[in-house]
Amino acid sequence: MTAIHAQPQARVKPSAVREVLDVLTLALLPVPLIVTVVPHAFAGGGTRRWFGGRGENRRAEAQAAKDAAAASFYELDTAQRGLRISIETITAVDSSPGARRAESDFAALGRRIDEVSHRYISAVDAHDLDRDDLEPSTATRARSELEKAKDELDRIKSELDRFEQGLAPLLDKAENQLARLAPAVERAKQTLLSASNALDAARAAGLRADDLAARLATLGPELTKLNEGAGRHGVAETLQRAERVQRDAESIRTEAEGLPERAQEIDRRLVSLRTRAQALANRAGSVEPVLSELRRRFTAACWQDLQQVPDQAAASVRQAEEKLREAGSAREEQRWADATALLGTVRALLNSTDEAVSAAGDRLRRLDDVAQDPRQEIDRTRFAIRDAQRLAMTGRTTPEPRHARPLDDAVGRLDRAVAALDGRHPDYWRFLTETEAVRTTVARVVAEIREERGSGSGSGSGSGSGSGSGHHR
Repeated sequence: MTAIHAQPQARVKPSAVREVLDVLTLALLPVPLIVTVVPHAFAGGGTRRWFGGRGENRRAEAQAAKDAAAASFYELDTAQRGLRISIETITAVDSSPGARRAESDFAALGRRIDEVSHRYISAVDAHDLDRDDLEPSTATRARSELEKAKDELDRIKSELDRFEQGLAPLLDKAENQLARLAPAVERAKQTLLSASNALDAARAAGLRADDLAARLATLGPELTKLNEGAGRHGVAETLQRAERVQRDAESIRTEAEGLPERAQEIDRRLVSLRTRAQALANRAGSVEPVLSELRRRFTAACWQDLQQVPDQAAASVRQAEEKLREAGSAREEQRWADATALLGTVRALLNSTDEAVSAAGDRLRRLDDVAQDPRQEIDRTRFAIRDAQRLAMTGRTTPEPRHARPLDDAVGRLDRAVAALDGRHPDYWRFLTETEAVRTTVARVVAEIREERGSGSGSGSGSGSGSGSGHHR
């Protein structure tokens, strides 16, 4: 006891005393009274008011409708967000009427979604299902409105799904273009680098390639735009730019790599054409003796058209030599396109001169041959006529008039040409041109017959009575 009293007295808070008294009071009350008091004792502090199992069921049903509507709202919102990305993908790539129509249709659908979503949010805000004093009728009304909102959300979601299905072709096309974009830009950059390297190699070989350098410089701004990306310039435009840059850079690269060989080829052609021009100048000098021989032995009709050949040949050779000097200067200045064009002009001049100079010698040779023995030319032409006649009669009793008539005319022309050789001063050149014209006509008839029979349009046994006398001459 002494020890106990020696302890200092502890102060007891009044609140603690009250708590103990409350507990003791409850303990002393009869059991039925405790049951009655306890609910009211714990009803304060935000706890829910109880109104029986039926009311709680209605609250639960309303909460379930709210949860279901929220799930539908979330699905619709997720689908709309995904579809908006698809629309943005399409419009970034495609500017066709179909893409623009899809964009406007999606905007209209979005406005309807906003209306349905607003009604859903209003229904949620209108009813606090966690209120202590929530009435059963209010819970029932909340469930009805939330179920209606869910149905509207589901219907517009179904419509959104159908709209998305219809976008599939446009979206596939847009995604394919997007898939091509990055590789196309990378190829363009790599080709530009290759072109620059090829140009550097050409310059290291002593070739200036100023025109190629200027073309490459024009691609610099295009490369800048490629680096800025499709976000600034659009997918379609960037893709087109990348393909254009790659194509132009590839052309520059090819030409730059081919410059050494091109220079060598121009050098070879310069040497070759100079040699040919000198040879033609020498040959042109031989035309005059040939003309003298023609004048001495044959009538004027046989050589008059060749009178200007010596002067024309000499002038053409001089012009070719002047163009060769210009081509040489262009080569030294590395104006490759000019050098190539000038060499083409030289070649054309020398070809025409060669033909004219050769024509004089060929004329004399042919006239010599026919003057000594025209029989070979006659037989050659007559054989062509008879061969065509046999073909025209194959499988027929009489030839087709459209085939027989020109063949009969050919026989008559040949006969007249042969008769003209009996004069004192025969025109052998006219004779040769006539026989050549006859053979040309005959060849045309033969080609027509074979074409008709090859297509099956010719009749096998016609009864036409056209002039067929020529077929047995």
